[in-house]
Amino acid sequence: MSYQGENGDKDKVVNALGGKRGLIDSGLPSLVFLIVFNLSDQNIDTSIYAAVALSIILTFARLVKRETLQHAFSGLIGVGICALISRRSGNAADFYLPGLWINAGYALLYTVTNLIRWPILGLLLGPILGENLLWRKDPARLAAYIKAGWLWVGMFTARLLIQYPLYASGNVNALGTARLFMGYPLFILTAWGTWQILKRTPTTKAN
Repeated sequence: MSYQGENGDKDKVVNALGGKRGLIDSGLPSLVFLIVFNLSDQNIDTSIYAAVALSIILTFARLVKRETLQHAFSGLIGVGICALISRRSGNAADFYLPGLWINAGYALLYTVTNLIRWPILGLLLGPILGENLLWRKDPARLAAYIKAGWLWVGMFTARLLIQYPLYASGNVNALGTARLFMGYPLFILTAWGTWQILKRTPTTKAN
């Protein structure tokens, strides 16, 4: 595989798993919520409005630039759900509760599909990398997808183990900070590890 081809496949992998821009679109509103929460004497409504407004601006910016809207719209919907839950409960920490649910769901999904030897990574990346489901008949490639899948189980589980106790304690600042550092940086590290595993085993080609 050429260097140019490797870089192209690496970009496909990152984009399929969420993409750098998608992570920024979904992560910035949470950061703004935390900042405004502290600057506004812990006013939940003001913090929510700021986060939702930023998410709308990011989505509109993608519309203007005619870029992919999938992650921006999913981020907007996600922020809207977080805002609704937090506003109804009156608990600022609940703004981060849907994120915990999502991490728990993904951890379970990756674990189950790995155990039944239908790794979700293979189902997601196979068509993108041009091997579709051929990897199922290639023991080495199947093992690579399963091995990489455990990295994602580890990432989602680590987020839960650290962030849920902070949520339960109501420590909004610590929770928001943990989500920030365990968001984009940890995703990039896990995506890089995934690529390092997958690139060692050639994609499965049709006979």
